[in-house]
Amino acid sequence: MPRNVKQLSVGTRIRRLRQDRQVSLNTLANETGYAVSYLEEIEQDKVIPPVAVLLSLSRALEVDSGELLKDDGEALERRAEAVRKRTDHYSYRMLTPESSHKHLKGFLITIDPASDLKSTGFRHEGEEFHYVLKGEVTVTVGENVNVLAAGDSLHFNSAVEHKLRNSGQETCELLVVLYTP
Repeated sequence: MPRNVKQLSVGTRIRRLRQDRQVSLNTLANETGYAVSYLEEIEQDKVIPPVAVLLSLSRALEVDSGELLKDDGEALERRAEAVRKRTDHYSYRMLTPESSHKHLKGFLITIDPASDLKSTGFRHEGEEFHYVLKGEVTVTVGENVNVLAAGDSLHFNSAVEHKLRNSGQETCELLVVLYTP
């Protein structure tokens, strides 16, 4: 019987889900493409993984991505509230917390000025739609570089490696909608 993992930190939830499914860190690394050392840092809550990483992990662990995107220790009556998480140079707020079992998920992403998101790139099954609300962002999809300003949008296959960079001098805000099969 699976342990109750909803009230634990995201790293602990991932570790317990992995252990319950008897998946080694090495196997998870091969399924997601992330280094074992990075996965260990996530499981030890040393880093907060970006949304794309959580999507890859949920797919590899065969769990709905909403289970990993929920806030730590979230009370039942607050489950519908937006959750804001912070990583090294950006934060994200889930705009559709009620969509844990749906294919579309919406996020408000805020990226600090002149910063790359620490990663070799994101890649996950599905599609992404980005709409820039404020600032400027460079979205590299494969080898194609897209520079977007406020009011610009981009729709792409998220299975292709993609990177985000705030290429402006002000904080960038964008609406990101993910479709995951």
